[in-house]
Amino acid sequence: MALLLRESDVEQLLTMDTTLECVERVHREYSTGQAIDVPRERTRLPKAALHILQGAVPSANIFGYKAYTSSREGVRFLVYGFSAERGNLDVVVEANHLGMMRTGAAGGVAAKWLARPDAKVVGVFGAGWQSQGQIEALAAVRKLERVKVWSRTADKLAKFCERMRARLSLEVVPAASPDDCVKGSDIVVTITTSATPVFSGESVQAGTHINAAGSNSLLRQEIDEATLRKCNPIVVDSRPSALKEAGDLLPALEKGRIHAGGLTELGEVIAGLRPGRTSAEQTTLFESQGMAIQDLVIAAELLKLARARGIGTELDLGR
Repeated sequence: MALLLRESDVEQLLTMDTTLECVERVHREYSTGQAIDVPRERTRLPKAALHILQGAVPSANIFGYKAYTSSREGVRFLVYGFSAERGNLDVVVEANHLGMMRTGAAGGVAAKWLARPDAKVVGVFGAGWQSQGQIEALAAVRKLERVKVWSRTADKLAKFCERMRARLSLEVVPAASPDDCVKGSDIVVTITTSATPVFSGESVQAGTHINAAGSNSLLRQEIDEATLRKCNPIVVDSRPSALKEAGDLLPALEKGRIHAGGLTELGEVIAGLRPGRTSAEQTTLFESQGMAIQDLVIAAELLKLARARGIGTELDLGR
């Protein structure tokens, strides 16, 4: 029978170290032709939208999809994992916590391979749910000393910083302004729903690594062209997804200021197929759109952990 894993089960089972390992492995497999990913498709109605990502990770004996809906009431996430050998449904995962962890882990893996080894100060744009995973993943791959966070909502920002200080025993403080968030930061993270750039590229200093994780739609743009001009390499999770919906990159691509062939996949850096950072002075960028294979490889690992610990609810769906 298939196993249903609720949010509380995922929170109990999934650690950031496990998530980082899964995400790094599946990116290597994708960029070396050992995993399949299909970019997100969206079905929009006046009051809600359905979003579906699908893929296959044969090494984890899983293929399937993540489906989520968005409306004024919120967003609901589910991952469906099927056996890659038999085709039967193995696991259904409520995937809000999973998604936060895997998005953070993608940024953590990118920073591991692209940020300077001595990076210790982080500037984060966004004080929402997703920012938690971003900071936790970076703290796992770099010895951080300070995290500055910028949000336009002062009360929400203060509560977020207080919560993250307690969670990670790390200095997490409100930034005074967008420029303050960027200046002096070795790693800059954007994880917002902004339709316009959240900081000026003029503030970006040589040697910075940027994780841009919020612009997974044509309607969103967190990074300006001045920033893009400074970045080399520009790394994406997958070229097909980036060319379809990377709101940060598409305007510059359309103008011919950057080119599709010049985009490097994170898995190519991990596998040594293309260079990542080669000097301390480079400014590097990782554009994260999200991939089904990230969700699926984690779902497969959760299934193993849940079976070993007797966690989850059996689903008798018949034949």
